[in-house]
Parts: sequence; structure tokens; C-alpha cells
Amino acid sequence: MHSGGIGHDMKKYGRYRFWVFIVITLVIIYAVCNGVISDSGTVFAGYSVRVMGMEVMPLYGYVSSMDSEDTGAASKIADNINPINGYARDRYIKKSELSGQLTEQETESRNTDFSQSLATQESSESAADMTTAASVEAAAVPEKTSVSDIAAAASANVITGTLYPKTSLSNYNYVLSNFYTVTGITELGSDKLRPAEFLQKDMKMSQDSSKPQILIFHTHSQEAFADSAEGDEADTIVGVGDYLTRLLSEKYGYNVIHDKSVYDLVNGKLDRSKAYTYAEQSVASILEKNPSIEVVIDLHRDGVPDTTRLVTEVNGKKTAKIMFFNGLSYSRVNGDISYLPNPYRDDNLALSLQMQLMGNAYYPGYLRRIYVNAYRYCLHMRGKSMLIEAGAQTNTVEEVKNAMEPLADILDKTLCGEKCW
Repeated sequence: MHSGGIGHDMKKYGRYRFWVFIVITLVIIYAVCNGVISDSGTVFAGYSVRVMGMEVMPLYGYVSSMDSEDTGAASKIADNINPINGYARDRYIKKSELSGQLTEQETESRNTDFSQSLATQESSESAADMTTAASVEAAAVPEKTSVSDIAAAASANVITGTLYPKTSLSNYNYVLSNFYTVTGITELGSDKLRPAEFLQKDMKMSQDSSKPQILIFHTHSQEAFADSAEGDEADTIVGVGDYLTRLLSEKYGYNVIHDKSVYDLVNGKLDRSKAYTYAEQSVASILEKNPSIEVVIDLHRDGVPDTTRLVTEVNGKKTAKIMFFNGLSYSRVNGDISYLPNPYRDDNLALSLQMQLMGNAYYPGYLRRIYVNAYRYCLHMRGKSMLIEAGAQTNTVEEVKNAMEPLADILDKTLCGEKCW
């Protein structure tokens, strides 16, 4: 009786081993056929798990640990077994999206603190950074200090970060896996992400300070930080936008309009259900009156778990990390979102990718991965439109204002036509 049980167990073990072998073989074939094994010395350890997860359950891509350092075996196993948990925790995701139904009303309802599960993944990001001590400094919030003079603002003349091989940057799989985080409700396929083409796009802008060329606005003007004084606009994302405006105009010579209009308060109460609709109407009016504007920046701050500090160090100063954000107007379930067309999607993607490479070259550790979601936000009115997440609610005002210095430098280098690839 006992020996029969052992024999039965051995047969079961043999069957499982056979199927494991088949699955691993198929994964390797898939990787080879899709160009994952490229560039000598590339190691794709762990890739087989990710591929299986993406093919069996596409939502796996949403909680892939692309944007974080090693979070431990237990976390990886949990993410691999049940990725939809992290997906469902995202406060920007609605139940109807899980069933594939996208409505225009829902597209207007973007949360303040979107990407909770993404931020959870990134909770170890700061620990891997050179400023781990700043994260462990405890929950104590550093005292605010004055922002540096504009003339002394950080800018870089020497590449100290990564220059990627051209062969790698022309490889779709390489670029997707190294630079992007894509939510499960959309997909960034090779038909949309064409890195070789995007890196050839001319993003230069002839500087002319006699007329407005850059517009900065804030769909969510009430976003504040760890040490923000209540009711003080200077301590909100609007105050951060003021500093970016000064940098671009006084240090780099651009003519910048900073729209400080409030789109997320209704009758004095926070209400973001139509913030993007209100912002779009206002921005469209500004652009109509100022057709010379080429660059449009919607400046936000992210929302993360309270234990996460997105901080690095630039020129000896604690600096919040930055994330570029792209909207595809595309649903994984329903395809193109026809009522939210974006004729500038390719240009949007090209600009964020070029700036990502510029930032990685000059300011290593400063940029998070580019975040991609299904909708268009207010990115459809100019080719050089960007939605930028500057730090999070756990950063100090000073850290986020410090982050505007490398951001302004990266933008200027890109608009001047500099290449770092």
C-alpha cells in the first residue's frame, strides 16, 4: 500500500517535470524569436517567468518589477502568482475597466494618487539609490531651505551616466523592458513603440524669446508635499511650476507662460472628476491665442505609499525623482479609444523617450521609468506635450524644486537638438 503510493507520486512528479521542461523550452524559443537575446553579454535571467506571466495573464505586465530593485523572493513569488492584486489596488483603475468597458466619464476621473501598485513596487527604488540614508532618515521631514539662485542651478556638461548602444536602442524588446512601465489596461506594442524611428525625430525648437514657446499648467493644482504649508501656493505643485518657469526663462532664455488656473476645485472643495475637461478647455484657449507655443507641460506630483521616498542626489542636493507619463488613447480590450483621438501620440512618445535617454546619460538615478496608460490626458494639442510626475507627497518641497533643475537642463538639451545615443 505504502509502496504503491510512492510509485503513484513518482509518476505524478514525472509528468510535472515533463510539462515544466516543455514550458521552459517554449519560453526560450519565444525569447530568441522576438529578439530578446540581443547584444553580446545580455542576460535574460528571470525573463522566462515574465514572458509566461504576460502571455497567460496580460495584467502581469502591470506589476512587473521593471522599476524596482530586488524586493526579495517572497514578493517576487507573490507578484508572479497573483499579479491582478496589484492591478486592482491602483486607485485609477475602475471596475468597468477590468471588464473592458471604458466610458468618457471615467477618463475624466483620474486620481491624485494614481499608481499605488506601481509605487509599491518602487518602494525599494530609493533604497537602491546612492541616497539610501535619506530614505531611512525616518519619517522625519527635513526642514525647508531656500532654493538655490537661478544662476547657480544645476546643469550638467559631462555625461556620467549610461550611453546605450544603438543596436540596443533599435530593439523593441530591449527598449520596452528597460525604459517603460505599462498598465494592464493598455499595451505598448511594436506598432506603437518604434524606438529607431522615434530617436530620429527632430525635437529641436528654434529659440525665440520674443514670443511664448513653452506652456506649463497643472491639471491637479492642489497637489502638495510632505512639508507644505496649508494654503500656501508656493508649497504646492504650482510653486514648483513657478521655479521651473524661472529656470527655463532666466537660465535658458525661453519665453514661458505659466498657467496657474485651478481645475480641481469645485465650490471650494477638491473635485477632480472633470479636471482634465476643464484643463483642456483652458489650454486650448491659451494655445489659440499663442500659436507660437510648441511645448506643453502638465506638471504633477505622484501619489505613493507613505513608506516610499523617491529621492536621489544631484550635485550634492537631495532631489526628487521624476517620471514621464504617456497616454496612448488605446485599450487592450477595445482597441483605439476613438472618442479620445491623439494625432500627436508618436511625437509624445518620441519626446519622452529622447528625454529619458538624455536624463539617464547626464543624471543617473534621477528618472523613473516612463509610465504608460490607456487615455490621452491633455497630450493631444501639441506634438511636444508632456505629463510629468515630479516626486510624490512623501517628498519635501525643496526636493521637488531641486528636481526642476535637471529637468530644465534635460529639456533644454533636447530642444537644442543634442543627442546622447
